[in-house]
Amino acid sequence: MASSDVHVRICEQEILKYDLEIKALIQDISECTGPQSKLTELNAEVKKSFHNLRLRIQDLEQMAMEQDKESDKQALISQVEGHRKQMLSNQTVWRKSNLASKLSIDNMEKQALLSGADSAVRQRKMTKEGLAQTSSDITENLMSISRMMAQQVQQSEETMTSLATSSRTIQETNEEFKTMTGTIQLGRKLITKYNRRELTDKLLIFLALALFLATVLYILKKRLFPFL
Repeated sequence: MASSDVHVRICEQEILKYDLEIKALIQDISECTGPQSKLTELNAEVKKSFHNLRLRIQDLEQMAMEQDKESDKQALISQVEGHRKQMLSNQTVWRKSNLASKLSIDNMEKQALLSGADSAVRQRKMTKEGLAQTSSDITENLMSISRMMAQQVQQSEETMTSLATSSRTIQETNEEFKTMTGTIQLGRKLITKYNRRELTDKLLIFLALALFLATVLYILKKRLFPFL
C-alpha cells in the first residue's frame, strides 16, 4: 500500500509539472511577436506536453482502478476528472492565445510591408473603404489582445498558486525521504549490533561446550584410571 501511495504521489507531481509547462508555453505563445516559425515551434512543444500530460492522467486513472478500498478509488477518480477538466481549460486558453498571436504577427508583418520602400505606393492605392476596414480590423485586434491580456493575468495568478502547491508537495516528499533514511540507518545499526551479539553468543557457547567436555573427560579419566 505504501509503494502504491508513492507511485500515486509521483504521478500527481508529474501531472502538475506538465500542467505548469503547458501554462508557461501558452504564456510564451501569447507574448510571441514572430516570426511564424517561432510560433510553430512553440505550438509543437505544447502538443508534446499535452501528450505527456494525457498519458500521466491515464496512468493515474489506472492506479485508481487498482485501489483496494472503494473510498481511495473514488478519491483518485475525482482527482483524475479534475486534471482532465484543467487540461481542457488549458487547451481552450491555448487556442485563444494562439489565434491572438497569429493575428498580432500578421498585423506586424503587414505593418513591416507598409513601412518598406514601396509603402508610399501602397498607401496611395488604398481607398477610403480599405482604410475604414483596416481601422476596424485594428480595433478588433486591440480588443482581442485586451481580452487575452486579462485572461493571462488570471492565468498567471493560477500559475503562482499551482507553484506554491507544488513547492509544498516537494517539501513534504523530501521530509518523507529524510524519515525513511533515518529508519534505514537505525535498522542497519540494529542489524550490525545483532550480528556482533550473535558472534559473542556463539563464542560463549563454544567455550562452555569445551569446558563441559574437558570436565567430562577429567571425570572419566579419574573413574577409569584411578591410579594414574
